Amino acid sequence: MLIGMDAFDLSSAALQGLWFVLIGVLWVGFFFLEGFDFGIGMLIPFIGGKSDAKRRVMVNTVGPLWGGNEVWLLTAGGATFAAFPTWYSNLFSILYLPLFLVLVGLIARGISFEYRSMNPGTKWRNNFDSLNMIGSFIVTLVLGVGFANFVRGVPVNTMTQYATLKPDVLSTVDPLAPYAAAFGGLSQGDIFLHRFLGLFSGYALLGGVMLVVLFLAHGAQYLSIKTMDEVGASARKAADVLTPIAAVLMLAFVLWGTAAYSTDNPNTGSWGNVVRWIVGIVSIVVIAAGWFLGKKGRPGLAFIGTGLGIGTWVIYTWVTIYGSLGIGVQADPTKLFFSPIKMGAVNTVLGAVGNATTGWAGGPVSPMTLFASSEMTLGLMRTFAFILVPIVLVYIIWAYWVFRKRLNTVNIPVSGTISQTSVDAANASASATVQEAVTKAATS
Repeated sequence: MLIGMDAFDLSSAALQGLWFVLIGVLWVGFFFLEGFDFGIGMLIPFIGGKSDAKRRVMVNTVGPLWGGNEVWLLTAGGATFAAFPTWYSNLFSILYLPLFLVLVGLIARGISFEYRSMNPGTKWRNNFDSLNMIGSFIVTLVLGVGFANFVRGVPVNTMTQYATLKPDVLSTVDPLAPYAAAFGGLSQGDIFLHRFLGLFSGYALLGGVMLVVLFLAHGAQYLSIKTMDEVGASARKAADVLTPIAAVLMLAFVLWGTAAYSTDNPNTGSWGNVVRWIVGIVSIVVIAAGWFLGKKGRPGLAFIGTGLGIGTWVIYTWVTIYGSLGIGVQADPTKLFFSPIKMGAVNTVLGAVGNATTGWAGGPVSPMTLFASSEMTLGLMRTFAFILVPIVLVYIIWAYWVFRKRLNTVNIPVSGTISQTSVDAANASASATVQEAVTKAATS
């Protein structure tokens, strides 16, 4: 069912734009804060080495905060579901396997944090550190691939669904006849496989690698201001190497994406491409500035530089998909999901889908308008957001203020000696207490 047909007035359009921006802000918050979490998780085996004390310092820098940082992702997903439910359903259909991998990675990270210290053995802790690294890498890589596909464009799921389920209807509707012919003979399994494989284009893989390196640099910058002694020094060296690489990869991502993809978005026009170039260049410059400031002994400003690079990258993506929500149509239906994605026809195609399947008599319509919730829903969401978001922000600021002190390995006990001795002493004390209680109960 297509949602949002009754909400095309100006106030609804304003609310739709507002929630599109707010969802983007939530993604900026998630990537800025959770970015250094993921980066530190991937750096644990390299900076921590075989030293449990160093590894524990690294884990402790994000230990009290990682769960709160992930709330930004949950909120972004919930806001998308409430504000643009059809967009949400299309994404979970088109990107089902990638989003499943993200879920697996997040679960792996959560398990690693919770179970790491439940055994003082070195092998036990190293295994969970490896789980943290793998989970952080998977989530970062898949999200980078996913956001690159937003820039490149993903095929509109509504069209392909109706092309397989109702080819007789769409074959009579221009411009959908070619798609009905191409998809009508395919099974849902065939479409699912081609859709998944089509996500891993060269540009999408560049986006995944770029985000991995950028998060590694962001995590190293954070470690350099949050830790001292060997960990801080190693993090500084890693940041000095990783940050310029991230800037070069961002340069390639912006140049390729802006020149080749989504240049025909009918919802932004020529101004959209101008803004994309500006924001993309800013992203490259601030990351490079982060490297320069780090070399000059300004680690705090260097961390802000990589953080701003992440934030402007999200803004770049959001400007690119304004109105289209990153949804397009295949330029050549016969090549299925491996053909280039074009944005220019998406409004016309969606309008035709509405005409063919719901009897709606409207003309071309943007995905952001067609996929939005009702004006009442968006208005209620706005009211609750303006009340609750400031409270959440105050709590987050307070949490970071409480855990603002820098960490070092001096106060970290050696695993397997002090920790195990403490465990044995605690067990002996508990046993004595239980035995005393049993003796008193027997004599009373």
